[in-house]
Amino acid sequence: MDTALTSELHALQLRLRRFAEDKIAPVAQALHLRGEQIPDDVLEGIVEQGVFTLPLRKEIGGSGMGAMGMVIATEELGRAWFAAGALPARNWMAALMLDKFGTDDQKRRWLPGVVSGRLQCAHSATEPGAGSDAANIQVRAIRDGDTYRIDGLKRWCTHANRADLILTFCRTGEGASKHDGISVLVVEKPRGEDFMPPSLTAQRIETIGYHGMKTYELTFKNHVVPAVNLLGGEEGKGFRQLMACYELVRLQFAFRCIGLAQAAFEVSVDYAKTRKQFSKPISQFQLIRAKLADMATQIETARQLGYAVAAKYDAGGRLDLEAGMAKLFASEMAQRVCQDAMQVHGGNSMALELPVNRFWRDSSLCTVGEGTSEIQREIIARRILGER
Repeated sequence: MDTALTSELHALQLRLRRFAEDKIAPVAQALHLRGEQIPDDVLEGIVEQGVFTLPLRKEIGGSGMGAMGMVIATEELGRAWFAAGALPARNWMAALMLDKFGTDDQKRRWLPGVVSGRLQCAHSATEPGAGSDAANIQVRAIRDGDTYRIDGLKRWCTHANRADLILTFCRTGEGASKHDGISVLVVEKPRGEDFMPPSLTAQRIETIGYHGMKTYELTFKNHVVPAVNLLGGEEGKGFRQLMACYELVRLQFAFRCIGLAQAAFEVSVDYAKTRKQFSKPISQFQLIRAKLADMATQIETARQLGYAVAAKYDAGGRLDLEAGMAKLFASEMAQRVCQDAMQVHGGNSMALELPVNRFWRDSSLCTVGEGTSEIQREIIARRILGER
Protein backbone atom coordinates (compact mmCIF):
# COMPACT_ATOMS: atom_id res chain seq x y z
CA MET A 1 0.00 0.00 0.00
CA ASP A 2 1.38 3.42 -0.90
CA THR A 3 -1.63 5.72 -0.55
CA ALA A 4 0.49 8.17 1.49
CA LEU A 5 2.94 8.69 -1.38
CA THR A 6 2.81 11.48 -3.93
CA SER A 7 3.84 10.73 -7.49
CA GLU A 8 7.28 12.24 -6.72
CA LEU A 9 7.75 10.00 -3.68
CA HIS A 10 6.51 6.95 -5.56
CA ALA A 11 9.03 7.63 -8.34
CA LEU A 12 11.77 7.95 -5.73
CA GLN A 13 10.70 4.64 -4.19
CA LEU A 14 10.85 2.82 -7.52
CA ARG A 15 14.19 4.36 -8.47
CA LEU A 16 15.86 3.44 -5.19
CA ARG A 17 14.29 -0.02 -5.22
CA ARG A 18 15.87 -0.71 -8.60
CA PHE A 19 19.21 0.62 -7.41
CA ALA A 20 19.13 -1.43 -4.20
CA GLU A 21 18.09 -4.61 -6.01
CA ASP A 22 20.78 -4.17 -8.68
CA LYS A 23 23.71 -2.91 -6.60
CA ILE A 24 23.22 -3.85 -2.93
CA ALA A 25 21.15 -7.01 -2.61
CA PRO A 26 23.39 -9.16 -4.85
CA VAL A 27 26.48 -8.56 -2.66
CA ALA A 28 24.93 -8.25 0.79
CA GLN A 29 24.89 -11.91 1.83
CA ALA A 30 28.45 -12.75 0.85
CA LEU A 31 29.83 -9.61 2.48
CA HIS A 32 27.78 -10.26 5.62
CA LEU A 33 29.24 -13.77 5.91
CA ARG A 34 32.76 -12.37 5.57
CA GLY A 35 32.06 -9.58 8.06
CA GLU A 36 32.90 -6.94 5.47
CA GLN A 37 31.53 -3.46 5.10
CA ILE A 38 29.46 -1.92 2.33
CA PRO A 39 31.81 -1.53 -0.66
CA ASP A 40 33.11 1.87 -1.72
CA ASP A 41 31.36 1.66 -5.08
CA VAL A 42 28.01 1.05 -3.36
CA LEU A 43 28.58 4.00 -1.04
CA GLU A 44 29.47 6.12 -4.06
CA GLY A 45 26.32 4.91 -5.81
CA ILE A 46 24.17 5.96 -2.85
CA VAL A 47 25.83 9.38 -2.99
CA GLU A 48 25.18 9.63 -6.74
CA GLN A 49 21.54 8.67 -6.23
CA GLY A 50 21.19 11.82 -4.13
CA VAL A 51 20.11 9.90 -1.05
CA PHE A 52 22.14 12.05 1.35
CA THR A 53 20.37 15.20 0.15
CA LEU A 54 16.81 13.90 0.43
CA PRO A 55 15.38 15.24 3.72
CA LEU A 56 17.40 18.45 3.82
CA ARG A 57 16.37 21.98 2.91
CA LYS A 58 16.96 23.14 -0.64
CA GLU A 59 18.55 26.30 0.76
CA ILE A 60 21.52 24.25 1.99
CA GLY A 61 21.79 22.00 -1.06
CA GLY A 62 19.22 19.39 -0.09
CA SER A 63 16.42 17.94 -2.18
CA GLY A 64 13.69 19.30 0.10
CA MET A 65 11.80 15.99 0.24
CA GLY A 66 11.61 16.05 4.01
CA ALA A 67 11.06 13.17 6.35
CA MET A 68 8.92 11.36 3.80
CA GLY A 69 11.80 11.23 1.35
CA MET A 70 14.06 10.03 4.15
CA VAL A 71 11.83 7.15 5.21
CA ILE A 72 11.21 6.00 1.64
CA ALA A 73 14.95 5.84 0.98
CA THR A 74 15.67 4.15 4.30
CA GLU A 75 13.18 1.36 3.75
CA GLU A 76 14.37 0.60 0.23
CA LEU A 77 18.05 0.53 1.18
CA GLY A 78 17.35 -1.41 4.38
CA ARG A 79 15.29 -3.97 2.51
CA ALA A 80 18.41 -4.82 0.47
CA TRP A 81 20.77 -4.76 3.47
CA PHE A 82 19.97 -3.55 6.97
CA ALA A 83 23.30 -1.72 7.19
CA ALA A 84 22.67 0.12 3.93
CA GLY A 85 19.51 1.60 5.40
CA ALA A 86 21.64 2.99 8.22
CA LEU A 87 24.38 4.43 6.05
CA PRO A 88 22.95 7.94 5.38
CA ALA A 89 21.62 8.41 8.93
CA ARG A 90 24.81 9.87 10.39
CA ASN A 91 25.08 12.48 7.68
CA TRP A 92 21.42 13.41 7.98
CA MET A 93 21.83 14.00 11.70
CA ALA A 94 25.08 15.92 11.25
CA ALA A 95 23.55 18.10 8.55
CA LEU A 96 20.55 18.89 10.75
CA MET A 97 22.80 19.79 13.67
CA LEU A 98 25.03 21.98 11.53
CA ASP A 99 22.05 23.64 9.87
CA LYS A 100 20.30 24.34 13.18
CA PHE A 101 23.26 25.16 15.40
CA GLY A 102 26.46 25.59 13.39
CA THR A 103 28.34 28.86 13.11
CA ASP A 104 28.55 30.52 9.73
CA ASP A 105 32.12 29.30 9.38
CA GLN A 106 31.17 25.71 10.28
CA LYS A 107 28.35 25.72 7.76
CA ARG A 108 30.67 27.06 5.07
CA ARG A 109 33.38 24.48 5.82
CA TRP A 110 31.34 21.34 6.24
CA LEU A 111 27.70 21.63 5.31
CA PRO A 112 27.97 21.27 1.50
CA GLY A 113 30.04 18.08 1.82
CA VAL A 114 27.85 16.60 4.55
CA VAL A 115 24.64 17.32 2.63
CA SER A 116 25.95 15.76 -0.58
CA GLY A 117 27.59 12.80 1.17
CA ARG A 118 31.05 13.67 -0.13
CA LEU A 119 32.04 14.12 3.51
CA GLN A 120 31.11 11.11 5.63
CA CYS A 121 30.12 11.51 9.28
CA ALA A 122 30.04 9.48 12.46
CA HIS A 123 28.69 10.31 15.92
CA SER A 124 30.41 9.46 19.17
CA ALA A 125 28.17 9.84 22.21
CA THR A 126 28.01 6.41 23.89
CA GLU A 127 30.49 5.56 26.65
CA PRO A 128 30.84 2.63 29.06
CA GLY A 129 28.65 4.55 31.53
CA ALA A 130 26.61 6.61 29.08
CA GLY A 131 24.17 4.70 26.90
CA SER A 132 20.50 5.05 27.74
CA ASP A 133 21.68 7.62 30.30
CA ALA A 134 22.89 9.88 27.51
CA ALA A 135 23.63 12.78 29.86
CA ASN A 136 26.20 10.77 31.84
CA ILE A 137 29.03 11.60 29.45
CA GLN A 138 32.44 11.60 31.13
CA VAL A 139 34.87 12.09 28.23
CA ARG A 140 36.49 15.47 28.93
CA ALA A 141 37.41 18.29 26.59
CA ILE A 142 39.52 20.97 28.27
CA ARG A 143 39.93 24.38 26.66
CA ASP A 144 43.57 25.27 26.06
CA GLY A 145 43.83 28.59 24.27
CA ASP A 146 42.57 28.13 20.72
CA THR A 147 42.18 24.37 21.11
CA TYR A 148 40.41 21.69 23.12
CA ARG A 149 42.18 18.59 24.44
CA ILE A 150 39.97 15.50 24.57
CA ASP A 151 40.58 12.58 26.91
CA GLY A 152 38.52 9.46 27.51
CA LEU A 153 36.92 6.34 26.09
CA LYS A 154 33.97 6.13 23.68
CA ARG A 155 32.04 3.01 22.66
CA TRP A 156 29.88 2.00 19.72
CA CYS A 157 31.05 4.57 17.21
CA THR A 158 29.75 3.10 13.97
CA HIS A 159 31.23 4.12 10.59
CA ALA A 160 34.16 5.80 12.35
CA ASN A 161 36.75 4.37 9.95
CA ARG A 162 35.03 5.88 6.93
CA ALA A 163 34.16 9.16 8.59
CA ASP A 164 35.80 12.45 7.70
CA LEU A 165 34.05 14.08 10.66
CA ILE A 166 33.15 12.55 14.03
CA LEU A 167 30.68 14.63 16.05
CA THR A 168 32.01 13.89 19.52
CA PHE A 169 30.00 14.57 22.67
CA CYS A 170 32.27 15.71 25.50
CA ARG A 171 31.98 17.23 28.94
CA THR A 172 33.41 20.75 28.83
CA GLY A 173 32.09 21.88 32.20
CA GLU A 174 29.60 21.31 35.00
CA GLY A 175 26.16 22.72 35.64
CA ALA A 176 23.00 22.37 37.66
CA SER A 177 22.28 19.00 36.03
CA LYS A 178 24.15 16.30 34.12
CA HIS A 179 22.70 17.68 30.91
CA ASP A 180 24.62 20.91 31.38
CA GLY A 181 28.27 21.05 30.46
CA ILE A 182 28.02 18.70 27.46
CA SER A 183 29.32 20.06 24.17
CA VAL A 184 29.83 18.74 20.65
CA LEU A 185 33.27 18.95 19.10
CA VAL A 186 33.67 18.13 15.42
CA VAL A 187 36.74 15.90 15.17
CA GLU A 188 38.25 15.89 11.70
CA LYS A 189 40.16 12.78 10.65
CA PRO A 190 41.43 10.95 7.57
CA ARG A 191 39.45 7.99 6.30
CA GLY A 192 40.80 4.57 7.08
CA GLU A 193 41.63 2.16 9.86
CA ASP A 194 44.65 4.03 11.24
CA PHE A 195 42.74 6.96 12.76
CA MET A 196 45.18 9.49 14.35
CA PRO A 197 47.58 7.70 16.69
CA PRO A 198 48.73 8.15 19.37
CA SER A 199 46.07 10.69 20.41
CA LEU A 200 43.09 9.02 18.68
CA THR A 201 43.09 5.25 18.36
CA ALA A 202 40.34 2.73 17.67
CA GLN A 203 39.58 -0.91 18.27
CA ARG A 204 36.90 -2.64 16.25
CA ILE A 205 34.00 -4.20 18.17
CA GLU A 206 32.90 -7.51 16.64
CA THR A 207 29.14 -8.04 16.46
CA ILE A 208 26.82 -10.94 15.64
CA GLY A 209 25.12 -8.97 12.86
CA TYR A 210 24.95 -5.49 11.30
CA HIS A 211 28.16 -6.31 9.47
CA GLY A 212 27.96 -3.80 6.65
CA MET A 213 29.26 -1.00 8.87
CA LYS A 214 32.19 -1.29 11.26
CA THR A 215 31.81 -0.23 14.88
CA TYR A 216 34.60 0.95 17.14
CA GLU A 217 35.75 1.78 20.62
CA LEU A 218 37.62 5.10 20.45
CA THR A 219 40.34 6.19 22.83
CA PHE A 220 41.19 9.88 23.07
CA LYS A 221 44.51 10.74 24.74
CA ASN A 222 45.14 14.47 24.85
CA HIS A 223 43.67 14.71 21.34
CA VAL A 224 43.80 18.29 20.09
CA VAL A 225 40.83 19.83 18.28
CA PRO A 226 40.63 23.48 17.19
CA ALA A 227 38.26 25.53 19.36
CA VAL A 228 36.50 26.72 16.20
CA ASN A 229 35.22 23.12 15.88
CA LEU A 230 32.92 23.56 18.90
CA LEU A 231 29.45 23.16 17.40
CA GLY A 232 27.68 26.50 17.58
CA GLY A 233 30.66 28.16 19.23
CA GLU A 234 29.15 27.93 22.72
CA GLU A 235 29.85 25.36 25.41
CA GLY A 236 27.20 23.37 27.26
CA LYS A 237 24.66 23.08 24.44
CA GLY A 238 25.48 19.56 23.25
CA PHE A 239 22.73 17.58 24.93
CA ARG A 240 20.03 19.95 23.70
CA GLN A 241 21.56 19.94 20.22
CA LEU A 242 21.31 16.15 20.22
CA MET A 243 17.74 16.05 21.47
CA ALA A 244 16.63 18.60 18.86
CA CYS A 245 17.43 16.04 16.15
CA TYR A 246 16.53 12.80 17.89
CA GLU A 247 12.91 12.66 16.76
CA LEU A 248 14.04 12.28 13.16
CA VAL A 249 16.76 9.81 14.17
CA ARG A 250 14.20 7.52 15.80
CA LEU A 251 11.80 7.78 12.89
CA GLN A 252 14.63 6.89 10.51
CA PHE A 253 15.56 3.90 12.65
CA ALA A 254 11.94 2.72 12.55
CA PHE A 255 12.15 2.48 8.77
CA ARG A 256 15.43 0.60 8.95
CA CYS A 257 13.46 -1.99 10.91
CA ILE A 258 10.58 -1.92 8.44
CA GLY A 259 12.93 -2.52 5.50
CA LEU A 260 14.51 -5.44 7.35
CA ALA A 261 11.13 -6.96 8.20
CA GLN A 262 9.95 -6.58 4.60
CA ALA A 263 12.99 -8.49 3.37
CA ALA A 264 12.40 -11.29 5.90
CA PHE A 265 8.74 -11.48 4.89
CA GLU A 266 9.50 -11.67 1.19
CA VAL A 267 11.96 -14.56 1.51
CA SER A 268 9.44 -16.35 3.76
CA VAL A 269 6.70 -16.08 1.15
CA ASP A 270 9.04 -17.43 -1.53
CA TYR A 271 10.23 -20.25 0.69
CA ALA A 272 6.69 -21.22 1.73
CA LYS A 273 5.66 -21.51 -1.91
CA THR A 274 8.56 -23.75 -2.89
CA ARG A 275 9.30 -25.82 0.22
CA LYS A 276 7.30 -29.06 0.16
CA GLN A 277 6.40 -31.28 3.09
CA PHE A 278 3.83 -34.08 3.08
CA SER A 279 3.60 -33.75 -0.72
CA LYS A 280 2.51 -30.10 -0.82
CA PRO A 281 4.00 -26.62 -0.39
CA ILE A 282 4.09 -25.51 3.21
CA SER A 283 2.18 -22.38 2.13
CA GLN A 284 -0.86 -24.66 2.12
CA PHE A 285 -0.63 -25.34 5.85
CA GLN A 286 -2.91 -23.17 7.95
CA LEU A 287 -0.37 -22.18 10.59
CA ILE A 288 2.17 -21.08 7.97
CA ARG A 289 -0.53 -19.07 6.21
CA ALA A 290 -1.43 -17.43 9.53
CA LYS A 291 2.21 -16.50 10.15
CA LEU A 292 2.50 -14.88 6.73
CA ALA A 293 -0.76 -12.99 7.21
CA ASP A 294 0.37 -11.69 10.60
CA MET A 295 3.78 -10.70 9.27
CA ALA A 296 2.28 -8.71 6.40
CA THR A 297 -0.23 -7.00 8.69
CA GLN A 298 2.38 -5.98 11.25
CA ILE A 299 4.74 -4.59 8.60
CA GLU A 300 2.04 -2.52 6.96
CA THR A 301 0.83 -1.22 10.31
CA ALA A 302 4.36 -0.06 11.19
CA ARG A 303 4.80 1.50 7.76
CA GLN A 304 1.56 3.48 7.86
CA LEU A 305 2.27 4.68 11.41
CA GLY A 306 5.69 5.78 10.22
CA TYR A 307 4.25 7.61 7.23
CA ALA A 308 1.87 9.48 9.51
CA VAL A 309 4.73 10.51 11.80
CA ALA A 310 6.84 11.63 8.83
CA ALA A 311 3.96 13.70 7.48
CA LYS A 312 3.54 15.36 10.87
CA TYR A 313 7.25 16.14 11.00
CA ASP A 314 7.13 17.71 7.55
CA ALA A 315 4.15 19.81 8.67
CA GLY A 316 6.23 21.19 11.54
CA GLY A 317 4.57 19.34 14.40
CA ARG A 318 6.15 18.15 17.65
CA LEU A 319 6.49 14.38 17.54
CA ASP A 320 8.66 13.06 20.34
CA LEU A 321 5.64 10.97 21.40
CA GLU A 322 4.84 9.68 17.92
CA ALA A 323 8.47 9.10 16.93
CA GLY A 324 8.92 7.03 20.09
CA MET A 325 5.80 5.03 19.22
CA ALA A 326 6.97 4.43 15.66
CA LYS A 327 10.42 3.31 16.77
CA LEU A 328 9.03 1.10 19.55
CA PHE A 329 6.44 -0.61 17.37
CA ALA A 330 8.64 -1.04 14.29
CA SER A 331 11.62 -2.40 16.20
CA GLU A 332 9.64 -4.99 18.14
CA MET A 333 7.66 -5.84 15.01
CA ALA A 334 10.90 -6.48 13.09
CA GLN A 335 12.15 -8.87 15.75
CA ARG A 336 8.86 -10.79 15.71
CA VAL A 337 8.77 -10.94 11.93
CA CYS A 338 12.38 -12.10 11.65
CA GLN A 339 11.76 -14.78 14.28
CA ASP A 340 8.63 -15.92 12.44
CA ALA A 341 10.67 -16.01 9.22
CA MET A 342 13.06 -18.40 10.97
CA GLN A 343 10.09 -20.59 11.94
CA VAL A 344 8.78 -20.62 8.37
CA HIS A 345 12.23 -21.80 7.20
CA GLY A 346 12.36 -24.44 9.94
CA GLY A 347 15.69 -26.15 10.50
CA ASN A 348 17.12 -24.60 7.34
CA SER A 349 17.01 -21.22 9.05
CA MET A 350 20.04 -22.20 11.10
CA ALA A 351 22.21 -22.28 7.98
CA LEU A 352 24.38 -19.17 7.85
CA GLU A 353 24.25 -19.27 4.07
CA LEU A 354 20.56 -18.35 3.97
CA PRO A 355 19.61 -14.64 4.04
CA VAL A 356 16.90 -15.32 6.62
CA ASN A 357 19.65 -16.04 9.14
CA ARG A 358 21.21 -12.65 8.36
CA PHE A 359 17.88 -10.91 8.86
CA TRP A 360 17.43 -12.61 12.22
CA ARG A 361 20.92 -11.66 13.36
CA ASP A 362 20.49 -8.06 12.22
CA SER A 363 17.16 -7.82 14.03
CA SER A 364 18.96 -8.18 17.36
CA LEU A 365 19.88 -4.51 17.07
CA CYS A 366 16.33 -3.30 16.51
CA THR A 367 15.10 -2.99 20.09
CA VAL A 368 18.35 -1.60 21.50
CA GLY A 369 19.64 0.78 18.81
CA GLU A 370 18.83 4.52 19.01
CA GLY A 371 17.04 4.10 22.32
CA THR A 372 15.93 0.80 23.80
CA SER A 373 12.31 -0.30 23.89
CA GLU A 374 12.36 0.44 27.61
CA ILE A 375 13.48 4.02 26.98
CA GLN A 376 10.83 4.47 24.27
CA ARG A 377 8.13 3.31 26.68
CA GLU A 378 9.38 5.77 29.30
CA ILE A 379 9.28 8.63 26.79
CA ILE A 380 5.76 7.68 25.70
CA ALA A 381 4.56 7.34 29.30
CA ARG A 382 5.93 10.76 30.27
CA ARG A 383 4.07 12.42 27.41
CA ILE A 384 0.74 10.69 27.95
CA LEU A 385 0.94 11.41 31.69
CA GLY A 386 1.70 15.07 31.04
CA GLU A 387 5.09 14.94 32.77
CA ARG A 388 6.99 16.55 29.89
